[in-house]
Amino acid sequence: MINTLALAVALAMDAFAVSIASGVSLRTVSARQTFRLAWHFGLFQAMMPIIGWGAGFTVRSRIEAYDHWVAFALLAFVAQGMLRSAFKGGPAEADAKDPTKGMTMVMLSVATSIDALAVGLSLSMINVSIWTPALIIGLVAGAFTTVGMHLGKAIGSMAQLSRWAEMTGGVVLLAIGINILREHGALAFLS
Repeated sequence: MINTLALAVALAMDAFAVSIASGVSLRTVSARQTFRLAWHFGLFQAMMPIIGWGAGFTVRSRIEAYDHWVAFALLAFVAQGMLRSAFKGGPAEADAKDPTKGMTMVMLSVATSIDALAVGLSLSMINVSIWTPALIIGLVAGAFTTVGMHLGKAIGSMAQLSRWAEMTGGVVLLAIGINILREHGALAFLS
């Protein structure tokens, strides 16, 4: 149980960072927005290990070659929108794009849960039942997302910090994407 909880916390870190950036971007976070993002991040974090576990050995070799690039591309796309909004300035432009709605939310949900797919694949290889770990992973991701949204809101609501906080949020998303590439050895040619 402790291992599963530690795994869930580790997997929730991307969702936590993205939810902070989303809260910064929104500046005012409603209960509905918090629920939407927490629900989707938790749902995707719970579903991906189940999908990975079900796929087992058959799909692993096909996914491993590019899963990190997909996660990077999705995070970079959302980050560039945040950075563009921060550089344009003005609260009207910054509030125009709600990361808790539409395709942005789906892209963020997928990008933050790609690692959970690999965890599911790993758990299938050691014959561990997926249902309890998937539930715990989803609940932890939802809780971390809720906390992250409100932490981001607190940072973003400080008028003098909001533009810098939004830029930082965009840079953090890019950094998460680059770290995913680094962890998968995609940047080894730079060494």
